[in-house]
Amino acid sequence: RTFLKEIEKPGGFYSNYIHPKTGKWGQQHVSIGALGDSFYEYLLKEWIMSDRKDKEARTMYDDAMKTIFDKLLVKSSGGLTYFAEYKSGRLEHKMDHLACFSAGMVGLGAEGSDNNSKYLSIGEELANTCHESYARTATGLGPESFRFEGSTEAKAVRQNEKYYILRPEVLEGWYYMWRLTKKQKYRDWAWDMVQSLEKHCRVEGGFSGIRDVYQANPQQDDVQQSFFLAETLKYLYLIFSEDSLLNLNDWVLNTEAHPLPVTRSI
Repeated sequence: RTFLKEIEKPGGFYSNYIHPKTGKWGQQHVSIGALGDSFYEYLLKEWIMSDRKDKEARTMYDDAMKTIFDKLLVKSSGGLTYFAEYKSGRLEHKMDHLACFSAGMVGLGAEGSDNNSKYLSIGEELANTCHESYARTATGLGPESFRFEGSTEAKAVRQNEKYYILRPEVLEGWYYMWRLTKKQKYRDWAWDMVQSLEKHCRVEGGFSGIRDVYQANPQQDDVQQSFFLAETLKYLYLIFSEDSLLNLNDWVLNTEAHPLPVTRSI
């Protein structure tokens, strides 16, 4: 971590790739979604797990997010806030389902920031955008990636981005927003998701992913991912439970939603 802190970062970015032998950055690809997501999440959560004492982790998170907010955070013509990706000097106006976890991360990071209300608001805007990616499908479930191209907003435009494999990240964002704001809409959205899962993904032996969220009667892929049990169902359970079941002052959920205790001095 110290090496990553001290190494020169072109444009202030942590690229998704670094050569382990040379310590130099690889191709210029920066994403809050696939490949880059957990790095930023763990900087923040290391600070929380240390009972807010790990100043280096918090500083690295704040510095990284300042660059990302300045250069990757975009508001569409339709008013939807999203994180674009940076590839070889240009923005790709695509947001992964995986990147929707960031709504919760940004919300959690509001505490201890220099502008609590601003970051909480951004977290809510991201949660809303990810909800729109669900609401604009025939199934009520979101695609693997969605784009902002021309008149298209929060929709997949390529066939290989239209599948849903029981991912939790959108729900994860709603869970944290529920905990932080207590706005009923987050529970309502989660319940809508439950109904969509039951309608389109339930099978005799469990749940299956689907191949195209824009089809009213989608084909199933006959796979139940392990993260569906570890994360998706867990976040569904938690969003409808009392806060005391898993107090966020005492526990941190890692990327796979395994609870880890906050370390406090005796």
